[in-house]
Amino acid sequence: MKIADYKELVAYQKAYEVARLVYELTKGFPKEEIYGLTSQLRRSAVSVPSNIAEGYMRGSREYIQFLKVALGSAAELETQLSLSRDFGFCNGNEFNEVYELNQEVMRLLRTYIKKLSNL
Repeated sequence: MKIADYKELVAYQKAYEVARLVYELTKGFPKEEIYGLTSQLRRSAVSVPSNIAEGYMRGSREYIQFLKVALGSAAELETQLSLSRDFGFCNGNEFNEVYELNQEVMRLLRTYIKKLSNL
């Protein structure tokens, strides 16, 4: 089955949800973090679905590279989420929800990259 639109990709849908959750999560962060972790988390989170979408629209030659950039951003997000938890900016439940969904996105991206690399 051919995917007609990047919005049909499960990785895109889940990455979009991660970005939405990160914005909700960071609303409660300390104001002095607006240019620190808040900004970094939001940028990383938005980068993942954005790179999935851009790579899809550019076509197959560049798509794997964009998926790799998305995977890198998801890894950055993983680190920033862990720091946020360790600094006490979010509780365990908030952290777990976003962290687990981001892990799922990373697994999907690795699968997409592997499948496309074998074509």
